[in-house]
Amino acid sequence: MKIGIIMGSDSDLPVMKEAAQILNELQVDYEMTIVSAHRTPDRLYEYAKSAHKRGIKVIIAGAGGAAHLPGMVASLTCIPVIGVPVKTESLGGLDSLYSIVQMPPGVPVATVSINGAKNAGILAAQIIAIQDEKIYKNLENYKKELENMVLEKAMKM
Repeated sequence: MKIGIIMGSDSDLPVMKEAAQILNELQVDYEMTIVSAHRTPDRLYEYAKSAHKRGIKVIIAGAGGAAHLPGMVASLTCIPVIGVPVKTESLGGLDSLYSIVQMPPGVPVATVSINGAKNAGILAAQIIAIQDEKIYKNLENYKKELENMVLEKAMKM
């Protein structure tokens, strides 16, 4: 495995599956599971502590509300963590965003936009592409497809 995708609850799956979809498109191996910072702290600890030994290179962690999952994972491992703030009904995801982005010095969490799991997947792929030429080429092709899509739309105007 190369990328770990975790989320605090199955209610986060509609957002977090976008990370899995882009990783599939880029042909990047990943695993995906639920790890709740508040309801399963022992599972969180074991997941974070064992990730490196299991071959995980980057962890994408999505959470809503208090959103402690990305930061807690980052505190337990040296693997890069990308936080995905999940939109909430009560505060529209700002609570999640602030919880993830406001990390103390020494415990960084890269943070994407609210519900930005697709970008988290792309960023994770870019991180491992530093040492994986196949994934680098897949990213180049993906970016070329984005360019072509925009040019096609411009031609139709």
